[in-house]
Amino acid sequence: MNRYPVWKYLVIVVSLLLGLLYTLPNLFGESPAVQVSSGKVTVKLESAMLDRVRSILKEANLAYTDAFFDGNSVRVRFDTTDTQLQARDLVDRSLNPDPADPTYVVALNLLSASPQWLTSINALPMYLGLDLRGGVHFLLQVDMEQALIKRLDGLASDIRVSLRERSIRHAGIRREGAKIEIRFRDQAALERARNLIGDNIPDLVLSDGGDPANLRLSAAFRPESEKQVMENALRQNITTLSNRINELGVAEPVIQRQGADRVVVQLPGVQDTAKAKDILGRTATLEVRMVCESPDEIAAIQQGNVPFGCERYLDREQQPIFVRKDVILTGENLTDAQPGFDSQTQEPAVHLNLDAAGTRIFRNVTRENVGKRMAILLFEKGRGEVVTAPVIRTEIGGGRVQISGRMTTTEANDTALLLRAGSLAAPMEIIEERTIGPSLGAENIAKGFSSTIYGFVVMAAFIMVYYVFFGLVSTCALAINLLLLAALLSTLQATLTLPGFAAVALTLGMAIDANVLINERIREELRNGATPQAAIAAGYERAWGTILDSNVTTLIAGLALLIFASGPVRGFAVVHCLGILTSVFSAVFVSRGFVNFWYGRQKKLTGLSIG
Repeated sequence: MNRYPVWKYLVIVVSLLLGLLYTLPNLFGESPAVQVSSGKVTVKLESAMLDRVRSILKEANLAYTDAFFDGNSVRVRFDTTDTQLQARDLVDRSLNPDPADPTYVVALNLLSASPQWLTSINALPMYLGLDLRGGVHFLLQVDMEQALIKRLDGLASDIRVSLRERSIRHAGIRREGAKIEIRFRDQAALERARNLIGDNIPDLVLSDGGDPANLRLSAAFRPESEKQVMENALRQNITTLSNRINELGVAEPVIQRQGADRVVVQLPGVQDTAKAKDILGRTATLEVRMVCESPDEIAAIQQGNVPFGCERYLDREQQPIFVRKDVILTGENLTDAQPGFDSQTQEPAVHLNLDAAGTRIFRNVTRENVGKRMAILLFEKGRGEVVTAPVIRTEIGGGRVQISGRMTTTEANDTALLLRAGSLAAPMEIIEERTIGPSLGAENIAKGFSSTIYGFVVMAAFIMVYYVFFGLVSTCALAINLLLLAALLSTLQATLTLPGFAAVALTLGMAIDANVLINERIREELRNGATPQAAIAAGYERAWGTILDSNVTTLIAGLALLIFASGPVRGFAVVHCLGILTSVFSAVFVSRGFVNFWYGRQKKLTGLSIG
């Protein structure tokens, strides 16, 4: 009646062992570290940088406990923060001889101090939020006015191309504030332009102006279209920030919207505010321009001059390339970039997908410039660099563009990644910044840990006095519940915040509630005259329905918070939902295993130690 098959005991034992193993990394704490990342989108960090950093530290006799390359950055772990600060300054001076134009980002960080054998089996410590680990917090304001202006400039360019294609004469197109002004010399041309713009660009509302001698057609955003442009700009900025920060390997960044025009960025473990700003400054803008290669331009270049209407930039091999100032396309027109191969030559290539406006512009430009070079530039911190400058072989339509020639597979992947990361749709300004030190985070952890332990001890003492042996079983199940919850948070790499500690305390209360239901059911069966063995079986079976109902309803509330909430509330919901699952498992399955193991093998059981 009260005997578990062997496989159920094996499940309990394996669960305990896995729980211990995957909870273990959280006990080792964190060590101060220095992180070296690429400071420019066109500079890729290679594994050779690890040897270079090691040699720099060795020459200065700075001891470190570990150094490794994770694919995006080099990380070096130290014993003390003093050594960490010395190493940061030394490595920064060695890698960035020009502080005004740093090639690499050298930032302070925190790394797990768990041994390598645990890391090799993917046993990692749980992520800690900003309030527990320390780090930097930024609130950024998106310049929505610039987003609208940028979009209007793009539409003005589209209108100019459309009017030229339809042979509609105009006297000039320019943006005036939040409107596009188009001047005409005759009413017929104005009416044709009105019909064309109204049919093809429904986002704009048109109005007449001027006098018979100077006819004007004004175009401005509709209110709903203006709102959509701002929404898109905010989403694109968040996506771009996520791409850039994730590429830098910053641990568990939080990037989320706040209000209509603000973005919150949290970088746990990063203690250097200046370097964190540098990381945020890695948001590049993409531009496509034609290379200056007309006879007059080549002659000027050969004489050592910059041709009129051209600018000088360097490519990835530091060779100068002169490109025209006129911008053909920007990152706004690029929807996707993927590495691949040329279908004819099988050489590595990058395949780009353009939006409708970009497709039309690109088709016209490539048709008119076959045999000429087109440069793709990335701008960051006011400096531009040519990613690639391929030759236009034929007219390109359909919105799918291929970049190939003199490119390795690695370069194709890197170029696609840089282009795919996109550009900011509008400028952003940091309006609030906070640094939370690791000491404050450690204090929060200590307080949260102490409150959980004190609550557990008081609860365990009460339940053992009240239910005696069954209280001891409930206490063991409660401890296993906490162990499994910590292991789950670590395995799933969920982020634990200060509200998460509140969810842990709530989990303790829910878990002990289930054990109280079971114990009271067993006592009720004994009072009704049932034998001890029958009372155990009936107590667990009849309490199961009530336990399931109460936990399912609580889980529904937790899932609602998980789906609709954000920030600290979402962190609470994650721990809460996981805690409900471990509570049911430990309170019902594990506790009955202990009871069955102790009482199930006794054939002539005369009583139960249940108070």
